[in-house]
Amino acid sequence: MTFKTLKNLMPIVLASVLFSCKNETIIEKPNIIYIMADDHTSQAIGAYGKRLASLNPTPTIDRLATEGILLENVFCTNSICTPSRASILTGQYGQVNGVVDLSGALSADKQYLPIEVKKQGYQTAMVGKWHLKHAPEAFDYYNVLPGQGDYFNPTLYSRDGGTKTKIRFEADLVREVNATKYQGHSSDVITDISLDWLKNKRDKTKPFFLMHHFKAPHDFFEYAPRYETYLKDHVIPEPSSMWYNANNGSIATRGINNSLTDTIGSSIGHRNVIRNMGMHMNIDPNIPDPKYKELAYQEYLKRYLRCVKGVDDNVKRLLDYLEEEGLLDNTIIMYTGDQGFMLGEHDYIDKRWMYEESQRMPFLVRYPKTIKAGSRSNAIINNTDFAPTIIDMAGGKTPDYMQGASFKSILETTQEPKGWKQDTYYRYWMHMAHKHNNPAHFGIRTKDYKLIFFYGRDYLVNRDSGEQKWAHNPESMSDFVTPVAWEFYDLNKDPNEMDNRYDDPQYASIITNLKSRLKKLREEVKENDAQYPQIQQVIDESWN
Repeated sequence: MTFKTLKNLMPIVLASVLFSCKNETIIEKPNIIYIMADDHTSQAIGAYGKRLASLNPTPTIDRLATEGILLENVFCTNSICTPSRASILTGQYGQVNGVVDLSGALSADKQYLPIEVKKQGYQTAMVGKWHLKHAPEAFDYYNVLPGQGDYFNPTLYSRDGGTKTKIRFEADLVREVNATKYQGHSSDVITDISLDWLKNKRDKTKPFFLMHHFKAPHDFFEYAPRYETYLKDHVIPEPSSMWYNANNGSIATRGINNSLTDTIGSSIGHRNVIRNMGMHMNIDPNIPDPKYKELAYQEYLKRYLRCVKGVDDNVKRLLDYLEEEGLLDNTIIMYTGDQGFMLGEHDYIDKRWMYEESQRMPFLVRYPKTIKAGSRSNAIINNTDFAPTIIDMAGGKTPDYMQGASFKSILETTQEPKGWKQDTYYRYWMHMAHKHNNPAHFGIRTKDYKLIFFYGRDYLVNRDSGEQKWAHNPESMSDFVTPVAWEFYDLNKDPNEMDNRYDDPQYASIITNLKSRLKKLREEVKENDAQYPQIQQVIDESWN
């Protein structure tokens, strides 16, 4: 080869090397898979060591804790599907992002998480349960359930393909989407779609960010037929508070002289005459408690855990693919639920409550390059922090419009950085909704204490007049005023929240300090009631 020929080839060789290095740099950014199951509570994850751990319900998800980090104190800011998902996508509290109840919607311009991650060179995808009305157009690829979706043979819609179909997403929101009906159980179908995107549709020169959202184990707990015999011969451990609730609650949750115990808080057995799990599990209503309650609980938990088993097995399919392709150790894998869930504790079902089992979110992360295997942290984190953390791990910075903060350093060191939050705010807005009949409330949780204020009013009912009364339609009780009350729990002495000590003089100064902090916190996170004067009046009158 002559010098002249070599000289002419040098620019081409140099360009080739630079291009190769550039691509290698992009590829070396970590991939990110955010896996979220609907209503998967920490009691039903073995790694959390709760009462169901002996059943070994989640061996694959437990692997994430063994090989990564388990976060002990992660909480949602509103324990209901749509608001929680909106906070996760926006890094904002409900009053800021505009989604405070199930009717909320998140338009493409507010789908901040994928917008920010794409700025870091990622290809983004959203698969499974979305539940935010508007399509996830901010993602490069999406294939999602319309609304809650079906467990079996589900229809999903995407940007391209399928059949043009009009779907009503809300009373005033009808959209035409590209819908496709799939065959099989939703957990399998959603995983099939994610794997197809990973194998065949993504740009393999870019790192990827995939949000993989299961419908399961949301009620009514329809599991794949292959799990019919799973736990069939087991007796599922019961929570003691299902039978004896001691001093949990207040007149806000029980009514004066226990007059509302048959109405407030959907139950396992006959206690709640409006909605109980025996009704959903088709238990003969003529069977009295305690037998009715025992039968309902066992059927409830077995169906729930069979759905969980399907989720865990499908998480394994994702991990197996990553391992086969040599991608596993360069992929940040996060697993969580969209909130917690009551599995009979305090004789409650569903979520919505600020009580631990409902407020707490599981959160596990595996990324061996920076996260030490088997680590744990008890730092207080909430779901407004998820987006900032994912953006940070993708190489970006938390935008000023987000209210949450990145906990990337906590994942890597287990230590709280200077100035990290020592409390978290919670608010449930949907007063006495959906026959679960949970009173509206808000509160503050620290590592040691929890203070809850039940204000017992719906923010939408008769807003102009402020007048509220019994509803004529018993299926909708949102215009029924429930008693106002405070609840306080010492979580060190009473982790199961069995003893409301609000009226105990020995806690008076602690409660005063918590109230002061709660008032400031409501202002800090922009969750006040300036636009709801009928609620603010109750707050002012009952604060002390």
